Amino acid sequence: MSTETTPDGPTLRDAERKFLLDPYLDWAEGEGVPIHEDFALDMLALETSPWDRFGLNGAICHLKGRDDFLASLLYELPPGGASAPMAHIYEEVIYVLEGHGSTTVETPEGTHSFEWGPKSLFAIPLNARYRHFNGSGREPARLGATNNMIYLINLFRDPAFIWDNPARFPDRMGAADYFAGEGEFYDVLQGRHQWETNFVSDLSGFELKAMPTRGAGGTSLRFILADGSIGCHCSEMPPGTYKKGHRHMNGVVIFAVTGRGYSLLWYEGDEDYHRADWRHGVVYSPPDQMFHQHFNLSQDASRYLALQMGSVRYPMTQGKKDIWAPDGMFAKKADEGGMQIEYEDQDPRIHALWLDEMKAAGVDPKMDAFIPG
Repeated sequence: MSTETTPDGPTLRDAERKFLLDPYLDWAEGEGVPIHEDFALDMLALETSPWDRFGLNGAICHLKGRDDFLASLLYELPPGGASAPMAHIYEEVIYVLEGHGSTTVETPEGTHSFEWGPKSLFAIPLNARYRHFNGSGREPARLGATNNMIYLINLFRDPAFIWDNPARFPDRMGAADYFAGEGEFYDVLQGRHQWETNFVSDLSGFELKAMPTRGAGGTSLRFILADGSIGCHCSEMPPGTYKKGHRHMNGVVIFAVTGRGYSLLWYEGDEDYHRADWRHGVVYSPPDQMFHQHFNLSQDASRYLALQMGSVRYPMTQGKKDIWAPDGMFAKKADEGGMQIEYEDQDPRIHALWLDEMKAAGVDPKMDAFIPG
């Protein structure tokens, strides 16, 4: 075994070192498509290139707040194009950024096809064979994909196991009408209500449920897509409002759906804030335990879509159970060891900055009922 001598003693040469390996990052580098890394990324503007594996154009998105479970990929179907027929052992949730098209999914009962457009949301059932089609002969279609391939690639380190696995999961297909946008509502409790389906045709208009504990008349709903373990929820802020500051684990991938605004992010004890401006097409992920707060600058309601490993049905980790239990951290204030900063406890600079932003945007603030004076 070759060694080299350093001031700290002999060490393995770089080429022979077996230390802190990351098979997923190695896989990403070997795919031959652009890799974009930042705190927030505009998926409508990112460069893509041909991606042989999937039979379309694409890019890999490394968000600063990502975790060890979820990957963010960008797929672009050229005009009149179609992806390669595909099946894989990881779960994947698709949010349509732009364009119109369709997807076919093979199930034990036959082939299902559904049409999608901007702001559609759907999931591919585990290891089902499928294909995406661009319905336009003139315009490309862009899809934001969130999947749990990172952990699986790092665990198995075998592409054939991931993309050429004969195992099938018929119980994960869901009812046939789930591919048509039908579903089933589960009335649990505030913040944990669930809509089970495989496909949502327009996330911007889907009925959400009241969630006053997160502030200012907000609404939210959890989606169980293809009975998967990727947690998915959509939340909305009414015009003239903003949400309460909060924090959680890393790995929550957030897509802006409607409206425009900004988010402030900071660690406890920081003097200054990091700012991320968003609108439809922008995706970002707050780092681990970094406080963040979302502000609506639109005349209309603003919605966002958040995805993470673990759902209120299948938490997957003890940490997620601790968050979503009825008496868990989700329900506690930050100064009590929980996750949320109440309006009366927030830094006064936050509200003052927002008032200035609202004035510049020409939007009337509507927070007096929540922050008197």
